Amino acid sequence: MSETPSDTPSDTPSETTGGTPSTLDELARRAGKWLSLSAAAPERHTAAVVADRFDRITWRDTYEQSAALRELAEELNERDYPTDHHTTDLLTDVFLAAYKVNPRLRERTEMDPSRLVNHQVITSLVESPEFAELRRETAGDPYAAAMAVLAQATALRRMLEATRGAQDKAEQAKQSQQNAERAATAVAEALQQAADEPDEPDKTAEPDRTDEDGAVPPPAAEAVQHTIEAAEASEAAAQQAAQAAAQALAAAAPGIRIAARNAVAKAAEGARAEAALMRAWGVGPGELERMPFDQRARLAERLRTSRLAEWAELIGRFRQMADGERARKVENATGELVGVTLGNDLSRVIPSELANLGLPALRAVFAARYAAGELMLYDSQGEQTTGRGAIIACVDTSHSMYEAGPGGITREAWAKACALALLDQARHAGRDFVGILFSAADKLKVFRFPADGPADVAHVLDFAETFLGGGTSYQRPLSAAGALLEEEFNDAARMRGDIVMLTDDDCGVTEEWMRGWNDAKHRLGFRVFGVAIGAPRVAETDSVLDALCDNLRAIEDLTDVHAAADLFRVI
Repeated sequence: MSETPSDTPSDTPSETTGGTPSTLDELARRAGKWLSLSAAAPERHTAAVVADRFDRITWRDTYEQSAALRELAEELNERDYPTDHHTTDLLTDVFLAAYKVNPRLRERTEMDPSRLVNHQVITSLVESPEFAELRRETAGDPYAAAMAVLAQATALRRMLEATRGAQDKAEQAKQSQQNAERAATAVAEALQQAADEPDEPDKTAEPDRTDEDGAVPPPAAEAVQHTIEAAEASEAAAQQAAQAAAQALAAAAPGIRIAARNAVAKAAEGARAEAALMRAWGVGPGELERMPFDQRARLAERLRTSRLAEWAELIGRFRQMADGERARKVENATGELVGVTLGNDLSRVIPSELANLGLPALRAVFAARYAAGELMLYDSQGEQTTGRGAIIACVDTSHSMYEAGPGGITREAWAKACALALLDQARHAGRDFVGILFSAADKLKVFRFPADGPADVAHVLDFAETFLGGGTSYQRPLSAAGALLEEEFNDAARMRGDIVMLTDDDCGVTEEWMRGWNDAKHRLGFRVFGVAIGAPRVAETDSVLDALCDNLRAIEDLTDVHAAADLFRVI
């Protein structure tokens, strides 16, 4: 007797048979990969440099303050990818790489595919040997970091142009990735819909087999299968697009590295030059940090583009020389004792004078002799007396001062560099400084820098840039200087001011004026130093300048700043 066929229904077609799964479990197994992708899509970053909230605030503030940064970002966005703005992200990364003390880059796998070109550019910038040198000037300084971005603008344009093909591939890779993510989400949604839509019961089936296997209606099962197939196709397209983007970026990488190195070198050179200009003109780091962005940008532009830039090296050398002389000079130092003199320096009063303070009847006599400067003091050799009143630099700005000497340095440049070093001297000694620019009798301009206030850099630059032209008159500037010392004596009872005449010409004065000048000099106790610049005849013993000055020297080599060194030892 032959065995009859079994009444058991045949197995439902499954993945192994190539048919469409008809149960929820089978569909879920088939869709498992896409369910995990839709549930845990990795976060993709558009910024290559890791930044905290404060870094981003610094960038936004700097971007809002800098019209040049905004114009650059708009230009690059409009020219390249108006709807993507990946160039703005690139500028942000370049800024933060220069600004942050320890910039850290994200891994390539963390980046949005459309920003892989940015990541390559920033990596090339950071890894270039010149980058560390650049960051010495820019780290922690938003303005300097912004200037570094602008200095690299031309190179950034070229890099973006050269990587346009790679960027197109990167955009395609991003789009393909988004398509794959949407396809994965569609699988999850289709499976959820299938789970929510139970199959119609089969009335011919045995009662215990109706929903036992979680059957899914064929249309719903087919819909899930279609979304799975679409996801597989999207994944393959995304992998292919990512591979094409990686190949395009690898081809562009050597050119990016070369351009990045050149860009960093140029930015570092510009940052060093600007920092040197600021230092030469006496603008310290603290003052720069407090200066608003626009004001600092205008100052840097003024220093770079005006004739002041040509003087920076000379001014820097003068300041270094003056600093060295200050370090060598010891005020009120006691040298070899050579006798007794009169004065009011209590540190050198001889013991017999101090003994008078012990006798009540003689204390008033001591006080009177102190006020008159008639106390007996130890006298010493090698001691140098410095002034306590204002330092006044009278700078000749007649036509002849515009003539250039050795090294292309003009007499005006030498005189004003010396005057600015005297301004530093006054600041260190707590003394007022006055710059008097003069030429003909009707041309005079006075710049005052009180000791109790900061020397405004714009005011310093105005003093340095002003040139009057015309002839030369001594009486007008020296009378103005004497009046200022008289005013200082009346207001603050300060004497012993110092006047420095910096000129290349000799001119006459009247006998009446000379008598008044000598009276004022005796009454106020000021000294007059003369510097004949590029004109040895002016320093001759029978010149008017020689008669006016207590100390006169001639400067023939305008490249020699040390010719004025003794000024800074005694002033």
